[in-house]
Amino acid sequence: MTELVPGQVLSFEEALGQLEALVGQLEAGHLSLAEAVTGYERGMGLAAYCTDLLGSAELRIRQVEALVEEATAREGDEAEDEYDLAAEVGRLLG
Repeated sequence: MTELVPGQVLSFEEALGQLEALVGQLEAGHLSLAEAVTGYERGMGLAAYCTDLLGSAELRIRQVEALVEEATAREGDEAEDEYDLAAEVGRLLG
């Protein structure tokens, strides 16, 4: 993910809050053309950043779901080694 501001790392909630504030400023119509264009560029960057974060979260959720399905399938097969689902989920969420 490209940094929106050098050295700045935002949580999803922070980025979304900034995006909502920018949209409000643009909708109010009190910005100069240069400020509106800069705000629009920043807003598009924030929207892309939020989309990336949501995509990453969705991938992690799918991985956890797959682990749970695998563990459930293994549950009836006592011949296999013990499966440590909690450790694997912790590793993914880590």
